[in-house]
Amino acid sequence: MVEDLPPRFVSRQSTGGALSGLPVPRRRVSPLTLRLLALNGLALAILVGGLLYLDEYRGRLIEAEIESLNTQARMIAGAIGEGAVAAGDADRERLSAETARQILRRLTEPGGARVRMFAPTGEMIGDSRVLAGPGGEIRVEPLPPPNAAQGGTAAAISHIYDTVLTWLPRLSNLEPYFESPSQSARDYVEVGQALAGETASSVRDAGNGEIALLTAVPVQRYRQVLGALMLTSTGAGIDRSLRAVRLDILKIFAVVFGVTTLLSVYLAGTIARPIRRLAQAADQVRRAHGRQPVIPDFSRRGDEIGDLSVALRDMTATLWARLDAIESFAADVAHEIKNPLTSLKSAVETMVRVKDPEQQKKLTGILMEDLARIDRLITDIADASRLDAEMSRAESGAVDMGHLLSTLADIHKATRGEDGPTLDLSIAPGHRLIVQGVEDRLAQVFRNIIANAVSFSPPGGRIGLSAARRGTMVEVLIDDEGPGIAEGKNDAIFRRFYSERPRGEKFGTHSGLGLSISKQIVEGHGGTIAADNRRGAGGRALGARFVVRLPGA
Repeated sequence: MVEDLPPRFVSRQSTGGALSGLPVPRRRVSPLTLRLLALNGLALAILVGGLLYLDEYRGRLIEAEIESLNTQARMIAGAIGEGAVAAGDADRERLSAETARQILRRLTEPGGARVRMFAPTGEMIGDSRVLAGPGGEIRVEPLPPPNAAQGGTAAAISHIYDTVLTWLPRLSNLEPYFESPSQSARDYVEVGQALAGETASSVRDAGNGEIALLTAVPVQRYRQVLGALMLTSTGAGIDRSLRAVRLDILKIFAVVFGVTTLLSVYLAGTIARPIRRLAQAADQVRRAHGRQPVIPDFSRRGDEIGDLSVALRDMTATLWARLDAIESFAADVAHEIKNPLTSLKSAVETMVRVKDPEQQKKLTGILMEDLARIDRLITDIADASRLDAEMSRAESGAVDMGHLLSTLADIHKATRGEDGPTLDLSIAPGHRLIVQGVEDRLAQVFRNIIANAVSFSPPGGRIGLSAARRGTMVEVLIDDEGPGIAEGKNDAIFRRFYSERPRGEKFGTHSGLGLSISKQIVEGHGGTIAADNRRGAGGRALGARFVVRLPGA
């Protein structure tokens, strides 16, 4: 048996190869919990990933930064156009390079956008990154931000942020930005457009994931283009703004993810733990030799798990009841078969010793009767034992009870003996007597009841058979004129091997399973069967009445 195998062994059913006998595994982490965490975490990660992209927000920041550069460039260009103009050839004005550089240095914010100025001929004549000092020109280079050299947790967070940032889409199809050692207007398309009298702006790829914002405006005086001014910015302010927003999103994500994780663990616990307890209890029921294991009762939850626990408890109770019924049935079968076997043994032993032919003939008759009794008993036992399986496999259909009872009445009329009781059939006119069931088994029910009525009826008696519709049920009545049912035996007559029979009937003619089988079939169709006595004046029993009720279709 499966219970005798060690837990590491696996048995397989011969049909289909399905696994059986496996213990319920004990896991440290519930797979259901992991699935809930993965599902909730994935949904949250997708949402946060979309928020971290911030492409539209970044575009608006770039537009605002370029507009700011344009405004600053126009202001500086206007100041230079007014204050750095000198007379030129042929009454044409020109820029004073030194004056223009002084104005440029005064108007340029330290550490802000880089400003470069170009003459109409294209050469660069001013750069805010180049200052005049005691020893000559000094080139200004921006220092890295103060947090670039920090370590510890801040560095780790910064590294994680930069790593996540590489997964996000970036601006593509940008022109590269580079500076030649000797810069001129030819290196920048924007400057060429400014020298032509137009304002030009662009976004370029500065490398290392950074961008460069360029804007160029003409330096004019009375519509005469005296030069071009170009402002460039690295977009570091935009990156800082994006970084701050993204870090705020990540902080919120961390809090929400923590709450989601706790809720997922709690939700999984309310689902996984009860299911695991139910599975372990069911496994203990399957493996236990006694009835100690009890299915936990979660009916107060009021959800599907509560319904499952109720169903498992009911199933377990039904299983134990079925096992009790099987044990009782086996005991009854052993007892009923033992009686004819004992008679057979006595007859055989006596036949060996008896020499009188007449005595031997009588003993042979007893042997034949006992063999017939055993054969009849085994047939009824086999029918009763396979009834449940046949009922579960058989396909039910619409059964016309009026037609079925009429057929049984015709069979009884054709087969009744000379002194046998008559059978009167009464079908209520206009009633729909259709039930859903297995016709052969329903016919067996009424054959058994009619046979029981025949055995108890007096010679020349009458059996009444009637059918009518009562609400949603089809009701069939079978009346006889026999002695009736003994007091207090109304339910006992439906037990297996009930042995109270009419006087004068040969012992062993009936197995005592007919009414029990009938009750099993009727209840399998969702109906009821009951028996009582018909009473006359003074409460005298006029005979038995069986009432069968089946759900109408």
